[in-house]
Amino acid sequence: MNRRRFLSISVLSAAASAVTGSTVGNAASASSGRFTFAPDGTAFLLDGAPFQIRSGEMHPARIPVEYWRHRVQLAKAMGMNTISIYTMWNHIEEAPGVFDFSTDRRNIESFIRLCQQEGLWVLLRPGPYVCAEWDLGGMPSYLLKNQDIRLRVKSADDPNYMAAVTRYHDALIPRVRPLMIDNGGPILMIQIENEYGSYGNDTEYLEELRQLWLRKGIHGPFYTEDGLGQVQGNRTVVSGGAIAISGGDATAIAKARRSFPAVPVMAGEVYPGWLTRWGDSTFQGAGNDVSSTIRGCMDLGLSFNLYVIHGGTNFGFFAGANADDDSGNYQTSITSYDYCAPISEQGAVTARYTRYRNLIAGYLGSPLPDVPTAVPTLTRAGGPDLMPVAHASLWDNLPAALPAARTVHPQPMETYDQNFGFILYSKQLSGYSGGRLAIRHVHDYATIFLNGSYQGGFCRQSLPTDIAGALNIATGDDALVLPPSSGIGSPTRLDILVEGMGRTNYGRALVDRKGILHTVTLADSAPLTEWQTTCLPMDDAFIAGLTPKVSDPQRPGIFFRALVELATVADTYLDLSNWTKGVVWVNGRNLGRYWDIGPQRRLYCPAPWLRQGVNEVLIFDQHQTTPRPITLQASLSGPGV
Repeated sequence: MNRRRFLSISVLSAAASAVTGSTVGNAASASSGRFTFAPDGTAFLLDGAPFQIRSGEMHPARIPVEYWRHRVQLAKAMGMNTISIYTMWNHIEEAPGVFDFSTDRRNIESFIRLCQQEGLWVLLRPGPYVCAEWDLGGMPSYLLKNQDIRLRVKSADDPNYMAAVTRYHDALIPRVRPLMIDNGGPILMIQIENEYGSYGNDTEYLEELRQLWLRKGIHGPFYTEDGLGQVQGNRTVVSGGAIAISGGDATAIAKARRSFPAVPVMAGEVYPGWLTRWGDSTFQGAGNDVSSTIRGCMDLGLSFNLYVIHGGTNFGFFAGANADDDSGNYQTSITSYDYCAPISEQGAVTARYTRYRNLIAGYLGSPLPDVPTAVPTLTRAGGPDLMPVAHASLWDNLPAALPAARTVHPQPMETYDQNFGFILYSKQLSGYSGGRLAIRHVHDYATIFLNGSYQGGFCRQSLPTDIAGALNIATGDDALVLPPSSGIGSPTRLDILVEGMGRTNYGRALVDRKGILHTVTLADSAPLTEWQTTCLPMDDAFIAGLTPKVSDPQRPGIFFRALVELATVADTYLDLSNWTKGVVWVNGRNLGRYWDIGPQRRLYCPAPWLRQGVNEVLIFDQHQTTPRPITLQASLSGPGV
């Protein structure tokens, strides 16, 4: 999706009316079915009859497994007959050749079969690039270890990229093949790449991707997704493939059909909400109403996909980011992927859900299923707030530094096979006398210490003046002025703790490495060398192994801990309004990032991640040394938020 602006759309032609009266049934049976295109491109066909795809998008990686069925049932009850899903490559292959299709939210096969059990078809969008406001658009960050990597190109332009893509497809396709409609499964179509016309125009690359499927025995149907202007201008389609239009409606479908009369066209991403980034004034998309778009498609029997019908959550470190084509104007996505969608982050039915459900129901010949029961929520209204205590200091839990020979110069974390988290650059300074500390470049947020004393920081993203001033944060490529040696002491140790936030997921600047990219200078000196570098991925093993020790309680970088006893469990939100910037874990599960620049102040914690009895809440704050209360709330936002 073009995440920075809505894609331009244009005008309806009578060609779209050819699918009026199309099949509207829901059943995705395991019996032999066939999904094809009308010879004149006027319609999708299911068992030879015109078929309207009414799809709602949701992503298994963003939904607790225990809630998959509930969210699918909600989509069906809103009138959908199809679920569209992304496969996040970097969620299932975090290291080269190491695939995980089974643990937690990665079991794509299970999710697809669940859709079939609920009588729904599936549109599969496996990338390799998906955008999706997901780190690096779903591509694995290990690709960035290669300094010369070119992404989203054919083998002739970068054989290393396409070798990794091929390995991914070789692992994925055998799992998908039994799930295709021709084999009794629910998958109707497979999307090739995603919105490639907004990035390039090399159709040989798209064909090379299509051939990966053909060679493994899947012959389609295929389709591509693009904005109307992009697909018309760049002709980024695949042979015989259908076309889905981002930001599409009946008028856009008609115009695309005039440009591509041989194949059917659908509104591939209809946006009932929108993405929100850290620093936005409020949650985006609340004012969107796609009733007219849905009505236009229903009137003519045109196919559509609501992106998203349910967004879910960017758990852990997987939230993406936007930047311009020169990697400037960086903004990272919030943890919540609520998207102001018809089904909320927590799985609650919204007013727009009811509106769209009633609209669609008016076109169908049989009543919709009942709306599933809401998932209970937990608050501590009237009860005591959670008051964490200092539990462990990062500085008392540092793992061994990398070999000195590998850290003469500061390097980004991908150099050291680290995907996410933090990375620490330390150096003993000789003859320190203060001056301008300049870093080219910090990706994305750094806190600076001299002999353990906090001095300020760097932030790639622009910040409100009051927040930047209060924390002494330099933004963009501005320098940070360090104090003179008096009061610092000698010898002087410089520590630069860098947080890698979301990698760019849209546009030309996809090669977005994390950490320090090039050089560090002090007082306009030559670049500093001979660094000590420590990788801090903040992964499950690191969190589980924390030693409860805080040698210096005045030094930021503290893990705070609260124990919460629950008689019953239910979904809840942890309100971090009193905290500054950091990450939260509950019972070892990474809920994601919080940041006081907003607009998100609360992190979603699903009931299956809680337990009756004692629960552990762990907060790593990059600035605070004094704990503040945390409250449990029932929703993402509310009064005072």
